[in-house]
Amino acid sequence: MPRPAPGRPPFRADHIGSLLRPAPLRQAFRRHAGGELGDAEFRSIQDESIREAVRLQREAGLAVVTDGEFRRGSYWSRFVELTDGLAVRDARFKFRDEHGHEQSFTAPYVEGPLRRRRPIALDEFEFLRATAAATPKITLPSPSTMHFWRGRSYAEPGIYADPAAFFRDLATIYRAEIADLGRAGCRYVQLDEVALAMLCDAAAREQVKADGADPEALADLYIDAINEAVAGHPAEMAVGLHVCRGNFKGKYLAEGGYDSIAEKLFQRARASHFLLEFDTPRAGDFAPLRFVPREKGVVLGLVSSKLPELEPLDLLRRRIGEASRHIDLDRLAVSPQCGFASTVAGNPVTEEVERAKLGRVVEAARAVWGSA
Repeated sequence: MPRPAPGRPPFRADHIGSLLRPAPLRQAFRRHAGGELGDAEFRSIQDESIREAVRLQREAGLAVVTDGEFRRGSYWSRFVELTDGLAVRDARFKFRDEHGHEQSFTAPYVEGPLRRRRPIALDEFEFLRATAAATPKITLPSPSTMHFWRGRSYAEPGIYADPAAFFRDLATIYRAEIADLGRAGCRYVQLDEVALAMLCDAAAREQVKADGADPEALADLYIDAINEAVAGHPAEMAVGLHVCRGNFKGKYLAEGGYDSIAEKLFQRARASHFLLEFDTPRAGDFAPLRFVPREKGVVLGLVSSKLPELEPLDLLRRRIGEASRHIDLDRLAVSPQCGFASTVAGNPVTEEVERAKLGRVVEAARAVWGSA
């Protein structure tokens, strides 16, 4: 992948990473978890599903592809499975939708000192690189994923003296992972960040305060953790930071514009570009983009991965134009607001809708910039 021009993302048409798991793959996950399917056969089904996912992305016209996160039960599950010291417990927050329906979920929990048992996404990258002619992108959960969801009870008492010590160990794991990916030829890594979006939500901030924490201090802690995680990454590697308001079976976790974190996040985070949700009014307006430094770009998440309706091309062109009042048009790109399946279950859309939406992203990029 050629290095992107300063201040612009590496591709005009991008997508966040996860794709709907086809029915045979969903069944394979269930059978493997139940002991009915062996490791070799499970991996063979994953391999073939990934090949199909790559074909889907290329047919849509994308110049960047992922493996759909088809080897993961959720976007963060492999990180937990392959890191000593991490387990899973109930989260203290709930997903919700516009109708008031709520959904509990689980999140990482620290039960011992952290140690990287083996590479987390290296095999994903190596298979994808061998399968795809386009640029392969690897996604990783952000460091805050391992801390935020259980509040001050993120870890067993006594394991870490304070969060700073915890994040030092965590950063060591990220740097080793990113170094391995870089040596293998990976030129595009994306961190998926939700906690910072939660800190844009007034109700979530009150919940954080009730737990005895300071939302502003947490935002600083998480930005520092991102910077430590990517410190020393290869100069030729693009690092995208996706800021997400939650994505589970069509439900979300947070609402509110980027205003409360924009200046410190955009100006301090060591990312080459930001992939930001702007698909609904819950995400606020484009004004916070004025804080993005000139050497960094923004991928506008204007296409919903949650809803089946296909966004009109004219609407996307108009919204890109509105964003360009706050940041140069040449520093922008377009994508869906999130992945289509942050977990195996996926969002309530069909594979036909997914295909159409990825194609519409490419169509919008070509209409505005002349290429994807």
